[in-house]
Amino acid sequence: MLEVKVNPRPVETNMKQYVIDEIRPQDYEKIKGYLDESFGESDLGGLYWVPVDEAVLSDVQKAHTDCAPFFMALELGPDRLAGELLVRTRSRVRCDCIHYADQRQRDWLVRTVDAIFEKLEIIT
Repeated sequence: MLEVKVNPRPVETNMKQYVIDEIRPQDYEKIKGYLDESFGESDLGGLYWVPVDEAVLSDVQKAHTDCAPFFMALELGPDRLAGELLVRTRSRVRCDCIHYADQRQRDWLVRTVDAIFEKLEIIT
């Protein structure tokens, strides 16, 4: 007889993020409008795919032309904006070119979000 045991503890996953919280309702609407216009309306509940500037791609990512383009995700909630610090491709789930953002890529994401807030005149 085959016996299957299930681990009762949930699997935890950790995602490194850059988060801006306490977004006001009127700022949420401005940010949503900008993200919808710039990156296309979200099909996944506030998740937007932001193309990563080719200048900050790692050597592995530059070499993986079949996996390009590369993205970082921004997730907009009613009171926060979270940027996932994972550089990924939408064409594959697993590949050596998918990895956590390095320092240049993290800085690029922070500058990108800061530029959006500045353009929309949102004070953080």
